[in-house]
Amino acid sequence: MAFRSVFIAVVLGTALVVAALVLHSRRPEVEVAQPSAAMVAATGKCATCHLQESAAIVHEFERSEHARRGVNCLDCHRPLPGQEAVEHRGFTISAGVTAGSCAQCHRAEYDQFLRSRHAAPAFAAVRGSEPFTAEQIEAAERFHPGAVRRPPNALAVQEGEAAIVRGCVACHAVGRPNADGSIGTCTACHARHQASVALAREPQTCGQCHMGPDHSQIEIYNESKHGALYNAQRRFMDLTADPKKLTVRDMWVPTCATCHMSGLEGQRVTHDTTERLSYWLFAEISERRPTYAQGQAQMKELCLTCHTTGHVERYYEEAEAVLRDTNDKVAAGMAIVAELRAEGLLTPAPFDEPIEFVAFDFWHYYGRTAKHGAFMGGADFVQWHGNYELEALRVELEAMARELRRGHGGGPGADAADGE
Repeated sequence: MAFRSVFIAVVLGTALVVAALVLHSRRPEVEVAQPSAAMVAATGKCATCHLQESAAIVHEFERSEHARRGVNCLDCHRPLPGQEAVEHRGFTISAGVTAGSCAQCHRAEYDQFLRSRHAAPAFAAVRGSEPFTAEQIEAAERFHPGAVRRPPNALAVQEGEAAIVRGCVACHAVGRPNADGSIGTCTACHARHQASVALAREPQTCGQCHMGPDHSQIEIYNESKHGALYNAQRRFMDLTADPKKLTVRDMWVPTCATCHMSGLEGQRVTHDTTERLSYWLFAEISERRPTYAQGQAQMKELCLTCHTTGHVERYYEEAEAVLRDTNDKVAAGMAIVAELRAEGLLTPAPFDEPIEFVAFDFWHYYGRTAKHGAFMGGADFVQWHGNYELEALRVELEAMARELRRGHGGGPGADAADGE
């Protein structure tokens, strides 16, 4: 009797186990393939599928500060008010992570970013004010008058939508307005799944956009003594150090982020990259910013971390001398074009005549380059990529002006052109 009871119990138990295994085998893969305990701690259930479909993002996230602090995928990817929600394998997630998503935890950094030219002014420089709400325009114009309330970039419009999307906007989207009301994307500097402070401190990260003939900051930095020292000693530095506790023991050679954003040796950390600037270097004629004195004082304080007062003061004096001289040269060159327009020898339309492209190169490439080179320690960019080109293009502008006047029956300067 006892044997029979045990036998029946074993048979029933086995049947139940087999039935459970059969049922389990028919469950959807997304329910069966659960992540390991370590993976749950690092990334949650999302890692199950993404290890099969896009493994790199899982491994990136596992190495991130977010993972170490217990942030999971849904903390960033859950839809916020105003964001498009999509159903994704049993989860409701946002169609795209924006700066608004990051601002859930990093509100101070986001508010600082909004005051910078990386925010709304960056996108408006291409698209104009049309994509922004009235509130966004009003907020940005408080800090950068005329930088957002403006028409689309005339040259970009002329180049066409394909060039804008894959060219201009690839960088200027750092200040794109989002459907949730936020502006920009933090991943332009920090990357998506590692959200790295170290990456944002790398000069090459800034150099993705701050490069080329119109704003050659990365080329200037690489030429400078700062760049040479950094490239030689980067492997010994701690680029992961806490921004609020950063010292010269961690980073004794500056990068872009060190000077423009960091809290090196007690400086206030900021995501407003314009806070420590003293001039509008990108402008045709560079004038002092409204915060000139404060910006220059803060930047000089950083310089004094490594340099003597006399060196820092002399450096600024020489840089400002280049700026004034370059302003004078640019003003003289652009006056040539202004006179032609006043004489009716140029059409009102932008960029439809050769001299307009020469004039644009004159100030937008070489005038800017000379000024940036002076403030960033790039001697070759002050001289050969700056002043030499300004001289060469000024002569070309004068020759083109004479030809235009000659073609229209003379005018001011035409006789001089013929040596009469």
